[in-house]
Amino acid sequence: MKKTPTRLADGRELVYYDLRDDTVRDDPDPRPLDAVATTSEIRRDPLLGDSVAVASHRQGRTYHPPADECPLCPSAGGRHTEIPAPDYDVAVFENRFPSLAGDSGRCEVVCFTSDHDASFADLTEEQAALVLEAWTDRTAELSEQPGVEQVFCFENRGAEIGVTLGHPHGQIYAYPFTTPRTERMLDSLAAHHAGTGRNLFDDVLAREAADGERIVLDTGHWTAFVPYAAHWPYEVHLYPKRRVPDLRALDDAARAEFGGVYLELLRRFDRIFGEGEPPTPYISAWHQAPLRDPRRGGFALHLELFTVRRTSGKLKFLAGSESGMSVFINDVPPETAARRLREVAST
Repeated sequence: MKKTPTRLADGRELVYYDLRDDTVRDDPDPRPLDAVATTSEIRRDPLLGDSVAVASHRQGRTYHPPADECPLCPSAGGRHTEIPAPDYDVAVFENRFPSLAGDSGRCEVVCFTSDHDASFADLTEEQAALVLEAWTDRTAELSEQPGVEQVFCFENRGAEIGVTLGHPHGQIYAYPFTTPRTERMLDSLAAHHAGTGRNLFDDVLAREAADGERIVLDTGHWTAFVPYAAHWPYEVHLYPKRRVPDLRALDDAARAEFGGVYLELLRRFDRIFGEGEPPTPYISAWHQAPLRDPRRGGFALHLELFTVRRTSGKLKFLAGSESGMSVFINDVPPETAARRLREVAST
């Protein structure tokens, strides 16, 4: 991998990640851009104890542009985009419309490929491995920034999820706090250890392996399963078999195997609902340990992949119970979801 950092016309950072070591990235950004002005602030909810990012400047962000006006495609034919180069492998840049900025954190966009019509599932294993390297490198870089407490790499895929740009891409949020979901995991981790002396994540994996009914993929270095209490109709959790707190700690063997495992999961997701169905919308979320929490050593890096589609042509909406009281109601039994995800394995 070759890493080339540079700057866009308004001062935002752009980093190219290339498969070839001899690639040269020196294309300037000629756009007459004003400096990015944000109004992002973090407000704490006194009742729930969680934090809300208020970012009114995002109301003006780019919204469903036609393909020939996509800001994530390479610059070509006299049209200049967020990527000055005429092609790229993976590119990461500071979001022009960030939810978090300045003392309130940082948001980055990760472009997985220059091919506008592709998706992550279309990548080769080598390309997927390069994305993993970019995620890891950005985690390392952002972890060193003052005030950053947790780094979150994720992908939203599909209009049903709320994606406003069709180009295959994800995002990275560097939060100035530990997220509420992670806090709950850490509390459960501590309580389990106090009661049993064991690690909760290790016990979850051991339980799924012993049961077997919800296992979707089991390889030399990764385990993918539908959780016992899955919140979403089709939800898979992917864990490295050697527990590590974040992407930086993955060993070479797990990295080498990741591309094939993850691509297989994504391709199975696109086959869940049968032939002729549109691509499955999904969220793919890396859960990494917070940077300074004393419990981080027991945390297990893992990826959660889920879809809001519950059956052909029907979505799972977060209605009264889910949105009002945070109590999920799942229409698809986890065992049924796991069985379907095994049925649609690649031949």
